Amino acid sequence: MSTDNSSTAETVDTLVVGSGIAGCAAALAGAHEGSDVLLLTKAKRPADASTDWAQGGISTTGSDPETLKRDIIDASDGTADPEAIDVLLEDADAAVEDVLIDTLEIEFDRDDGGDLDYTREAAHSERRILHVDAATGTHILRPFLHYVDSHDRIEIRQDTAALELITHEGRVHGVISDRKPPEDDSSGPKAPTGHPIYAGSTVLATGGVGALYSRSTNPSDATGDGIAMAALAGADVADLEYVQFHPTAYAGDDPFLLSEALRGEGAVLCNGNGERFMDDYHPDAELAPRDVVARAVDAERETTGEVVLDVSPLEFEAEFPNIATKCRDRGIEGNEIPVAPCEHFLCGGIDVDDCGQTSLDRLYAVGECARTGVHGANRLASTSLLEGLVWGLRAGVDAVGHDPEVVEAPELLDSDPDLPERFAAEKSIRLRRTMDDYLGLERDPEEIARASAVLRRLKGEVDAYIRTRTARDLYELRNASVVALLIARAASENTESKGCHYVVDPEPVEHPAGD
Repeated sequence: MSTDNSSTAETVDTLVVGSGIAGCAAALAGAHEGSDVLLLTKAKRPADASTDWAQGGISTTGSDPETLKRDIIDASDGTADPEAIDVLLEDADAAVEDVLIDTLEIEFDRDDGGDLDYTREAAHSERRILHVDAATGTHILRPFLHYVDSHDRIEIRQDTAALELITHEGRVHGVISDRKPPEDDSSGPKAPTGHPIYAGSTVLATGGVGALYSRSTNPSDATGDGIAMAALAGADVADLEYVQFHPTAYAGDDPFLLSEALRGEGAVLCNGNGERFMDDYHPDAELAPRDVVARAVDAERETTGEVVLDVSPLEFEAEFPNIATKCRDRGIEGNEIPVAPCEHFLCGGIDVDDCGQTSLDRLYAVGECARTGVHGANRLASTSLLEGLVWGLRAGVDAVGHDPEVVEAPELLDSDPDLPERFAAEKSIRLRRTMDDYLGLERDPEEIARASAVLRRLKGEVDAYIRTRTARDLYELRNASVVALLIARAASENTESKGCHYVVDPEPVEHPAGD
C-alpha cells in the first residue's frame, strides 16, 4: 500500500469493505493470490459484525449434494437459481475443509466417538450442519479475523466507514472513507472532505439491513451501506423485497436469536392456550421453512396473546449452554421461552455473478449485501455462512490483477451547518417505524405505497443535510433510507406472494352511496 502525500489518497491492490466471514474470505483469497489487501470495517470489535451473531451453524452438502440442492429450492418456494446453487455445492465442502478446519482449525462439536457432530435445522431433510454449540458465528469469525490480521499482505482498519464509491465511466476505483490511516491521524486535523482510497478492485461485504427494523438479530449498524453505495453508483440490485424474518427470537426487550437447531433437536412451539400449532400450518410442523413458521408464530401471537418455544424435550442447559445463559440472564428460568418473529436476513441485494462481480467493472459484492441467487425468496437455515465463505473466496481470487487508477473523486463537503440535535436518531426511529408497519411479515399494496411516500420525504430531508456535511451517522441514515426505498419499490413491483414477500389483499373500502 502507498499513500499519495499530495492528496492524502491511498492506493491498494484490493480493497475489501466489511469484516464478516465473506469479507475475511475475500481478503484471504486475494492475499494468497499475491494481492496487497486493505480491509475496512465499521466494527470496533468482532461482535459488531453480523457473522459474530450467527448461531446455528454452517451447512455442508451432507450425504448427497443433490439433496441439499432440493432443500434449498424447496425452502425458497421454488425461486432459487439452480445454477447458483450448483456453484455453492461445487465449492462448499472444499471451502469448509480448507479454510475452517485445516487453516483456522475451528473446533466444531464432535460426538462421543470423536466424529464431527452434524445437526439438523428447519427445512433440511437430513443432519448436515456443522456447529459449535449454538454460537458458530462467533467461533468462526474471531479466529478468522485473528488469522487475517496476522497476514503480512492484509491490513485491517477498524472503526472506518466507506461513505461513497469512487466511479468513472462505469468502473469503480475505490471508496471515500471517513478516516485517514491511523498513522496520519495525529499529523493534523481530520480531512473534512473524506479520505480517498483507490483500489484495483473493490469488494463490498457490508452485511445486511437489520437497522431498518426496530427488532432485528443483526448488529445495530447494519444499515445496508454497501447496497446503497452500489445502487447510487448505478449497480444492479435484485430481490430486495425478500426480507427474511426469523420465527424464534426472544419476544422481550433486547431480542436475541433462538437458533433453529433448538427445533431441529426437538423443541416445539406452543401458543397462549398451551397448544402446539405448527401441524395446522405445514406438514413439517416446526421444521417448515422460515417464512411459513414466522407467519404462523405471528398469527398465533395475535390470536392467543403469545407463543413460547418449549425446550423441555431437550437437555437444554447441556446442549445449548450459550442460549440457556442468555435466557437465565433475562430471568427465564423454566422451559418455555417467549418468542416472536424478528428481522433476520436480506435474501436479495447487489446482483452478482458466480464470482461476485457486479454490473459495475471492478466492483464485487459478497455475503448478505449480495444477491447470488442461491436464496431466492427465502433462505434455507445455515446457508448464509456457507454462501459468504464460498463467494468471498471466489471474489477474492477474481478481483486480483488490476492496478489502482487515480481518478477524480467526489468531493464530500463539510461546512458544519447547524444540525438539529438528535436529527439522525429521530429520523432513524421514523424509518424503522415505517418499515415495521408497512414492510414487515405481510405487505398490503396500499401500505407499500404509503411507505414509499414517507420514505421519499425522509430521504429528501436527509439529503438536504448530507450535501453539506460529512458525518458517519448521516451517511448511515442516507444508506438506510435508500435501501428502504429500494425494498418498497421491489415490493410494489412484485404482486405475487413468494417466500418472505407475502402480499395480502387490501381491506375493501366502503364508499357512501353515490360516490
